[in-house]
Amino acid sequence: MEFQNYINGKWVNGGGHQIFETINPANEEILGQVHAAEVADVDRAVQAARDAFRSWRLTPAPLRGELLFKVGDILKQKKEELADLLTKDMGKVISEARGDVQEAIDMAYYMGGEGRRMLGYTAPVEMPSKFGMAVRDPSGVVGIITPWNFPVAVPSWKIFPALIAGNTLVWKPSPEIPAISAAFVKIFEEAGLPPGVFNLLLASGTEVARALVNHPEVRVLSFTGSTATGRAIAESAARLNKKVSLEMGGKNAIIVLDDSDLELVTDATCWAAFGTTGQRCTAASRLIVQKGIASRLKEALVVRTKNLTLGNGLDPNVDVGPVINRTALERIHNYVQIGQKEGARALVGASIADLDGKGFFYKPTLFDGVRPGSTLEREEIFGPVLSIIEVDTLDEAIRVNNESSYGLSTSIFTQDVNRAFTAMRDIFTGLVYINHGTTGAEIQFPFGGVRGTGNGHREAGQAGLDLFTEWKSIYVDYSGKLQRAQIDNRED
Repeated sequence: MEFQNYINGKWVNGGGHQIFETINPANEEILGQVHAAEVADVDRAVQAARDAFRSWRLTPAPLRGELLFKVGDILKQKKEELADLLTKDMGKVISEARGDVQEAIDMAYYMGGEGRRMLGYTAPVEMPSKFGMAVRDPSGVVGIITPWNFPVAVPSWKIFPALIAGNTLVWKPSPEIPAISAAFVKIFEEAGLPPGVFNLLLASGTEVARALVNHPEVRVLSFTGSTATGRAIAESAARLNKKVSLEMGGKNAIIVLDDSDLELVTDATCWAAFGTTGQRCTAASRLIVQKGIASRLKEALVVRTKNLTLGNGLDPNVDVGPVINRTALERIHNYVQIGQKEGARALVGASIADLDGKGFFYKPTLFDGVRPGSTLEREEIFGPVLSIIEVDTLDEAIRVNNESSYGLSTSIFTQDVNRAFTAMRDIFTGLVYINHGTTGAEIQFPFGGVRGTGNGHREAGQAGLDLFTEWKSIYVDYSGKLQRAQIDNRED
């Protein structure tokens, strides 16, 4: 298979005629060759988006919404086909791949509905015979940079709100997932999106992404990825006065209090920690456990973790797929070794798995005796590694949770409504779950985090429109005379 870039409604090779290969992380088989974009292609794509913006922004929002509904319908029809390709491209198990595509379906329908809503507002004004309202304008050309772990869902959180608001865009996905990225764009092409509105650049390395960030005609940037890269993008964007949304790392915790339902906690923890092989920004990486339940929970988790089946995600009997590549495999193992040197004790896992000598598999790993402030407790590993930290009280658990440099998702298990509401008030992360794991966000609510996780913007829900729109306040004076606000209507 060959994968090309999509610029101004056409599938084209990169200007530099460079090619790189993409492989299936489960068996290291070559999926295809990618005709890489180069820096000059960024100019071509941005120019196409700029030209298309003139007409796309004038297309009535309800009609833009109808096109997104059509995209959603096609995604629904091709869900199984796309899920199969997604699993081959990045490795997650097939049931999760279906869920990845389903998020895009949900977002297409939700944002399509915003075409008949996209709410501005009116408010009373100070002067007689005068009217005031606030409306949303599209921002212009949007640059989108996304990771490999949710290759359909995460881009959909950005692409659909950008399009419904009347923007055009240039998308640079991770080079790890070119097959599903190209297939996703073809859905929009099939739905009849006008040329130039949506452009795709496939490239390895950082040059193309850097050129997109620094391009003067790109007015908005939406990025999901590492905190270090996000901060560098923010610095570059600030020099050019661009709007930028950053969705970055996480070090999410499940808090378990003594009165918790042990079976429910075990189920939810394994799903949150080892689903997507721990390669989620919302994955549970810390288990903050009250001491009264700690020993029983550890026993249950060891049994459950040992019974997880590793393998190719296309096998419906597999629980945990591969990590994305060999570099990730080595990074995860390095963190495990650091944890052991710092005194943490591996209860299960802690080694690379050999499945017939092929693929990039790491055994789901459970650490006990992890200290607050240690490397395992502090740094994002982005793999199937869960660290147990024991505490005495709810207050201590919340303090340990909030001292993380990240702030995306936290969950707490308790049967006490008073303690649940105390946690809802005092936990300082963008997402909070009660009696559920750290994953499971739905598209109708804002998604994002605080501290090192984000820079204040949110994706999904109505908040997802904010990045891609500019507020315009409009005043209509029909009095036929000059009325000076804050002056003529006040008596000294």
